[in-house]
Amino acid sequence: MTAKERFLNYVKYETASDENSSSCPSTTGQTVLLKALKDELSAMGAIAKQDDNGYVTAVIPATKKGLKKLCFISHADTSPAVSGKDVNPQIIVYDGGDVTLKSGLKITLNDNPELEKYLGKELIVTDGTTLLGADDKAGVAEIMTAAEILCKNKDIAHGDILIAFTPDEEIGRGTDLFDVKAFGADFGYTIDGGELGEIEYENFNAASAKLTVNGCSIHPGSAKNKMKNAIDLFCKFHSMLPENMRPVNTENYEGFYMVDDVAGGVESLTAKYIIRDHDMARFEDKKAFFARICDFLNGKYGADTFVPEITDSYYNMSEIIKKNFHLIENAKRAMTECGITPKTVPIRGGTDGARLSFEGLPCPNLSTGGYNFHGKKEFIPAFALDKMTEVILKLIEIYSE
Repeated sequence: MTAKERFLNYVKYETASDENSSSCPSTTGQTVLLKALKDELSAMGAIAKQDDNGYVTAVIPATKKGLKKLCFISHADTSPAVSGKDVNPQIIVYDGGDVTLKSGLKITLNDNPELEKYLGKELIVTDGTTLLGADDKAGVAEIMTAAEILCKNKDIAHGDILIAFTPDEEIGRGTDLFDVKAFGADFGYTIDGGELGEIEYENFNAASAKLTVNGCSIHPGSAKNKMKNAIDLFCKFHSMLPENMRPVNTENYEGFYMVDDVAGGVESLTAKYIIRDHDMARFEDKKAFFARICDFLNGKYGADTFVPEITDSYYNMSEIIKKNFHLIENAKRAMTECGITPKTVPIRGGTDGARLSFEGLPCPNLSTGGYNFHGKKEFIPAFALDKMTEVILKLIEIYSE
């Protein structure tokens, strides 16, 4: 089965994660897909298992002794930001200009100039009503296809090749219950990036912030000098965060504050933020500034009017990867030998590999080939699925020399 065929199958599983669920996986759809992956790996001839928390791990036993244990990891969940139910992928041949999806939604050339590179090529797109799920079912499909090729061709020299598929990466819990020591890999790669050729080992330092605003509700007819409208107060807080530090105004290594959920009313309001920066000092400054705004406004509107709770999520793995830079050098070599131009880019997000790196498993991130993740305009060039399968096999070859 080709990587494209696998991908078109996997995206039909509904696997959005749910941050409001305390279970692992957070949704039953993930469990279903993960079990299917375990069964598929076993049928190939890999030694596969699924633990009580849904994690799937597998070993393709070595055909050559004395080699390090190399791993490849992807996540099975999709973002809850946009529906992943009843995904109906469409295959088109790009003939230039804007792409009009089945729903009428457009992927415009103006917003997506990279489309020009794929003139005459097959693109897999959504029907405009859901996300596609290339993040990260493209990575899953690429790893699975490489695994099948290894299992069918016993003459390919390699050490133990380890595979893992995780749940709940999109809600920051992808490695919470992953047993790195038992997994046993020496190093590896997550296949969870974007455009073909990207190599990523500098990710954000990340924190989540919950802001509670405590107001005082009084009938508006008698509210003068008495009402504290939590909605108005929240707006004052949000306006004090620098506008140039919002995602829409930042790129590359620039960090940001982002409010991604607001709920409540006059009496009480809760807002959820994410705080990001590649540089640790600037990251700490951003968190401290968030808290200082609360202190300032509490001085004006009363103690505990603004109550922040800030929790670190993950850190920049660059300091770990720089000590294991063969991973980057060999990724560049593998891509070059597969006819792909490699480029190192900062990750404007996170990946399971960031946390794994700090837990003793150095794990930079490689491209899947997809674009516009977490949205209805998501797409992936079909050939990228095959190319990344080639890259995985080339890396196995390089580490078997």
